[in-house]
Amino acid sequence: MTTSAPLYPAAQPPREFIDPLVEPRLYDGVLGRRVLAFCVDFCVAVTLTAIAIPIVGVLGLLTLGLGWLVYPFLFQAIAILYTGATLGGDRAATWGMRLTGLTCRIWHGAKPGFVIAAAHVVFLYMSVTFLTPFILLVGLFTRRKQLLHDLVLGTLFVDRGTLEGRR
Repeated sequence: MTTSAPLYPAAQPPREFIDPLVEPRLYDGVLGRRVLAFCVDFCVAVTLTAIAIPIVGVLGLLTLGLGWLVYPFLFQAIAILYTGATLGGDRAATWGMRLTGLTCRIWHGAKPGFVIAAAHVVFLYMSVTFLTPFILLVGLFTRRKQLLHDLVLGTLFVDRGTLEGRR
């Protein structure tokens, strides 16, 4: 009888996550790179929204105006789908995070799934809306450089190269 890999990566038993006191290099420069990754991901979401606007316009014409009801929620839906698909995917990183060399893990070391990733972006935009850049201050006082929404969801952002043993 052969053993195959589970269908869902999160279903694998998680390995013990490296403590920041034992391996502080995992969290070096994470906050600055997260800001850059956010800017890249925001630009990607805006670009995808700009592409979707004429598509929704045509759908609105075909549905006699009902499709236009999607416009107020278009950016939010695209941001949630984009982040859920990329952060919840195999690499556990959005395109901005890949560019800056970051990856996401849940507190016990497993990769996040689509639901955690989608909740992450919802909490991120809610905290940015209410607290503006002050959410970055929380990261200065936590050992794992976690922001407020990371603490709520139990997610960690670490250096991908150090995690994979390349640095």
